[in-house]
Amino acid sequence: MIPPNDRGLLLGDGLFETLLALDGQVRHVEAHLDRMAAGCLALGLPPLDRERARGLILAAPGEAGLTSGRAAVRLTLTAGSGGRGLDRPEAPVPVLLASCAAAPPAGAPATAVVATVRRNEGSPASRLKTLAYLDNVLARAEARAAGADEALMLNNRGHLACASAGNLFWLEGDVLATPALGCGVLAGLARGRIMAAAGGLGLTVREVHAGPEALPAASAAFLTNSLTGVRPLVSLDGRILGADPRVAALAAVAG
Repeated sequence: MIPPNDRGLLLGDGLFETLLALDGQVRHVEAHLDRMAAGCLALGLPPLDRERARGLILAAPGEAGLTSGRAAVRLTLTAGSGGRGLDRPEAPVPVLLASCAAAPPAGAPATAVVATVRRNEGSPASRLKTLAYLDNVLARAEARAAGADEALMLNNRGHLACASAGNLFWLEGDVLATPALGCGVLAGLARGRIMAAAGGLGLTVREVHAGPEALPAASAAFLTNSLTGVRPLVSLDGRILGADPRVAALAAVAG
């Protein structure tokens, strides 16, 4: 049970990771732990208890009875209890917990709209997987209300940042473009694997500051995250986007 004075509950003070499990085997565990550990450092929280976190992650599929097929394991870290107000206690005692649920299918094509909710590129939280995800929740709700699967979020300068739950890429000839981290972008683990694999397909990766007008001119666009892998983006604001076989090739080599 989470106590009523938990800072994660009251203030969104904490971090989370979502990992893919296939037939009970959780993927990329150490990379996810590395990112959470870096997030603890950035937020001034005590060092991550990696052994405990790893144990919770690995046990979660079995405890949920999800040892066949695709499952999503969520590891949550809160800053623990801290009384009333913004100031943390002098020695925070973080809380770790894990849960597991069925995961969505991988690679399903997505439709998107450009959300009115903006990404705050000036906030350190925009580059961390914090518990404060209300902007993403509102952006996704806006997309659903418009009949789309996903929302693309711009930052306060009008540059493309990300989807409500994933990173964004597009192809311009032999260039694989993606919003720069300075746009208010989470350094997604699937994003990193795609960027590392691009050179093997003859693509040059560029991290850019670009507006949404870049996407209709691209040969293809796609989204990435750890659960759904590579999702081709087939339309934006009702406008059909291009398709390119290299998207499937990237998905195959970066899984």
